[in-house]
Amino acid sequence: MAKKGILLVNLGTPDSPEVKDVRKYLDQFLMDERVIDIPKLNRTLLVKGIIVPFRSPKTSKLYKKIWNEKGSPLLYYSEQQAKMLQDRLGSEYQVELAMRYQSPSIEGALENLKKGLVSSIKVIPLFPQYASASTGSVLQLVMELLSKWPTIPPVSFVNSFHDNDLMLEIFADNARKHGVENYDHVLFSFHGLPQRQMTKSDHTGKYCLKVNNCCENYNNANKFCYSAQCHNTAKLLAEKLELSRENYSVCYQSRLGKEPWIQPYTTDVLKKLAADGKKRLLVFSPAFVADCLETIYEITVEYNEEFKELGGEHVQLVESLNTDARFIEVLAEMSI
Repeated sequence: MAKKGILLVNLGTPDSPEVKDVRKYLDQFLMDERVIDIPKLNRTLLVKGIIVPFRSPKTSKLYKKIWNEKGSPLLYYSEQQAKMLQDRLGSEYQVELAMRYQSPSIEGALENLKKGLVSSIKVIPLFPQYASASTGSVLQLVMELLSKWPTIPPVSFVNSFHDNDLMLEIFADNARKHGVENYDHVLFSFHGLPQRQMTKSDHTGKYCLKVNNCCENYNNANKFCYSAQCHNTAKLLAEKLELSRENYSVCYQSRLGKEPWIQPYTTDVLKKLAADGKKRLLVFSPAFVADCLETIYEITVEYNEEFKELGGEHVQLVESLNTDARFIEVLAEMSI
């Protein structure tokens, strides 16, 4: 009996924290037309002429702070998730892991599935909320690569799982371990994106940034909007933790450049909360299914230091899904 193929795809990580490998990673990542969605000539000048040369040494130093004996945390957790899923699904399935940028490559993973003579392929981008720059980029590349195959097996895609109840319960349980009641405020800090990418996701042309609080109510008009899915994730998590609306905030981190990104920015929210006398913050980052640079360093170190300088006392990260066996059940349900 032919196996069914499962392709898990996460964003990516440098092969090492050294500058040369970080440079390769950033170059491939930022040259993606869905990540920096401007004309190719402008993107090339910006990325290869300014961002990569200046950012690579700084980013290398940050990666060196989180790299450990297992290597890149994102790659390690992703590899463990793929192995655990293979064990969970058994011999009727072939699970492959790929990164959108760098190694292991999507092309190599698809070739492994072809060699395995799989009867079908299901692609699961490991991003709970859909964004053109993440999920969309993965799906586009997979389709481009498969289009070159002489015979293409049945292919299906998981678009998003931002409202998956079991996934939300894992995040909620991770927060409960820290004692939610011991914190003055809860932040749901998602990875940021340019506002223009949200506008492009509005197929009506009449909703995004034209309706008050357009992202706060998840509906048919904004069902493909990353920010709307983020707000929905936060709302559902807040309900599980019985948080009133005034006790949590939705914000966006990891901003790049000077143009408007989705707001409010996490740094601005930290300033406001400190000014309001908040001392202890519990911070989720539910755009990630595995802890990585943006969680381990940006939140745990940078935002913690920033908040203390503003008069706060502590920022506590809520751990991601990582190797929780229940998340493997989430993946298994999506695989079958």
